[in-house]
Amino acid sequence: MQISELSDRSGLTVQTIKFYIREGLLPKGSAVSATRSEYDVRHLERLRLISALREVGDLPISAIQEVIEAVEDDRVGMHELYATAQHAVGPHVAAPHDPHWRAAREDVDAIVRELGWRVGDRAPARDLLAHAFVALRRLGFPITLKDLRPYVKAAAEVAEHEIGRVVEGAPRARTVHSLLVSTVLYEQVLTSLHRLAQEDASARRFGRAVPAPRASPAPDRAHRPDPAPPA
Repeated sequence: MQISELSDRSGLTVQTIKFYIREGLLPKGSAVSATRSEYDVRHLERLRLISALREVGDLPISAIQEVIEAVEDDRVGMHELYATAQHAVGPHVAAPHDPHWRAAREDVDAIVRELGWRVGDRAPARDLLAHAFVALRRLGFPITLKDLRPYVKAAAEVAEHEIGRVVEGAPRARTVHSLLVSTVLYEQVLTSLHRLAQEDASARRFGRAVPAPRASPAPDRAHRPDPAPPA
């Protein structure tokens, strides 16, 4: 396909595609003349991955390049590839020089060990969870493993579901795209469902059922226009 068709099928402008080529994120097409190149489905798949990393993950060019290099390197195993994508997506939170934060991070590490989870030491989610622990404790909510158990169980079940959907042998770029969607967009789905379920649980325990919205009254028949006479 020519670059105009690649633009139409990817939803990206020709200028954007040329920018990605200049930045080394997208390989050049096969030259068929001095002014024309041909592109194939691999270019389209790469553009879809780049778009997901840019639009869904909100990643800078340098982070996208890191993920793409891992995708292209067959020596990088699937787990390492997933870890690379997760690290690129973040979120990355700065570790403050605060003894409370250091204690919280130690607690996070201890919980991960106790659960037997195989998680890298540099996983951004470790620091993110430590920040949440600090905030909870400052608000007077101590952290116990008993309190965390329902969240641990839910997180483990969701993760097993997501990783179980990955098709072995599928193109690596498509796999990263799928994992990225699960990490970013389905986290929003999970958060939304959590809040909806929480409101429902509160209503069932403390309140009455939320009444259904009243239907709008039907317009008065006298104000309805008469049907047009048959032709």
